[in-house]
Amino acid sequence: MSEKVTRSDEKKSIFGLEINGPVFFTSVILIVAMITLVLIFNESAEEFFNKVQTNVSEFGGWLYVLSVNVFLVFVLFLAFSKFGKIRLGGKDAEPEFKTVSWFSMLFSAGMGIGLLFWSVAEPVTHYGAPPNADPNTIDAAKEAMNFSFLHWGFHPWAIYALVGLALAFFTYSRGLPLTFRSVFYPFLGDKIYGRTGDIIDIFAVLATLFGLATSLGFGVQQVAAGLEQVFGMSSGTTTQVLLIAGITAVATISVVLGVDKGVKILSEWNIRIAVVLLILVLILGPTLFVFESYLENLGNYFSSVVELSLWNESFTGGDWQNDWTIFYWGWWISWSPFVGTFIARVSKGRTVKEFILGVLIVPSLITFFWITVFGNSALDAIMDGNNAIATAVDNDVATALFIFFEDFPFTIVLNVVAILLIMGFFITSSDSGSLVIDSLTSGGKIEAPVGQRIFWAVTEGAVAAVLLIGGGLGALQTAAITTGLPFAIILLIMCYSLFNGLKDESKKHEKRKENEQKEDYEEIVSNIIKKRTKN
Repeated sequence: MSEKVTRSDEKKSIFGLEINGPVFFTSVILIVAMITLVLIFNESAEEFFNKVQTNVSEFGGWLYVLSVNVFLVFVLFLAFSKFGKIRLGGKDAEPEFKTVSWFSMLFSAGMGIGLLFWSVAEPVTHYGAPPNADPNTIDAAKEAMNFSFLHWGFHPWAIYALVGLALAFFTYSRGLPLTFRSVFYPFLGDKIYGRTGDIIDIFAVLATLFGLATSLGFGVQQVAAGLEQVFGMSSGTTTQVLLIAGITAVATISVVLGVDKGVKILSEWNIRIAVVLLILVLILGPTLFVFESYLENLGNYFSSVVELSLWNESFTGGDWQNDWTIFYWGWWISWSPFVGTFIARVSKGRTVKEFILGVLIVPSLITFFWITVFGNSALDAIMDGNNAIATAVDNDVATALFIFFEDFPFTIVLNVVAILLIMGFFITSSDSGSLVIDSLTSGGKIEAPVGQRIFWAVTEGAVAAVLLIGGGLGALQTAAITTGLPFAIILLIMCYSLFNGLKDESKKHEKRKENEQKEDYEEIVSNIIKKRTKN
């Protein structure tokens, strides 16, 4: 396997840059071309992609539903099977990061920023417009929490766990480069170093950069709306571009410092601030109701998760699932190359079981508690007659969190903490994404030169700013989500590839163990013979 890695390394030095030329230059050209086309044909592009997404949801929704459930069952099977004992990087490999730091990084990169907005907005939206229950009723509240748990819990984290585990295994246990192509080695063999592998990595680069750029663009709109709501500042384009510049600058510094000194420290601070905000809302809000509803929410979710996760409106019809569940599955899948690659990057030395439990179970349970604290507190306020939150969700989701805080003591403190946390999560998403793209375009190099890291961090911010000024964020986001369906098929293939890889690794472990036992037995016999000979 070391020979394969050497072959990959040989093609990285081009014009003094440690890159994979075909992936790097093709990605840059395609990025410029696609942005130009989106800016020129903004309205028609968004209309086209919306139609594509509608058709994908309508005719491929069942495949999304099936695939995401397969991913969840598959990773749980791996965790509790004999494969769970396999250590990523070999039996002597040790984790590079402490468990708390590891968890902080994967959570910050995974979905930390989305929870800040949707933990209030989504339950409130479903409460007013549930798919099955009568609106604004107790049944609607229960259904709202059930679907919020479904969209943010085990299923999306299973997607990330699958991609992250596959990349980590083939990188650290098989010596292949940390790029998306590596997981297809059982199918493609040495072709992963050729044109086919380049195409796979180019696709992953585009999905990662455009996904991050559109999220950064929409995110700063939300931050700007929060600043206007709280401090009366203008939320116009100038403010948004300045926010992008600031976030990109800090993210660039973090990328230059690397994972250990940059991303890790920022991620740990994000978690600390998130815990402070969570505790404040928990103490200042309906504390007893939150604890009671957390247990009830878990019971309702676990008792109905099979039905919820397989439901696809086959009898009732309608577009509710396409607008929510299918949208989410497409979005999480389209983000999986980015998040999966980053999780793999920081997960060397973990066992398969430890990896899956750490990526799947722990984040999901914490996410459920976060959604309960914010979502149930918001629903409690609405049921007590405070319709301002529901109105804010209908008018502008970006302001929902800050309107929610207006019912609390120390409102200004909560708002400031929330804004800092939002910006912190954006920064960690940006810098971790830049590290991932740099790895993909450098042929899997884990620590690429500083100049290349800066290039991708700045490019990501520049793309977001250009699209924000010229329009096109909506079109590009829709385009990214439409890639979810073909990517779902790729991930199904990945399941088979990973299973075969782990099966071969398990056989090697068993054979090695048999040889060690045989050697021990032969040594014992040899010692006995020596003793008898002496006697």
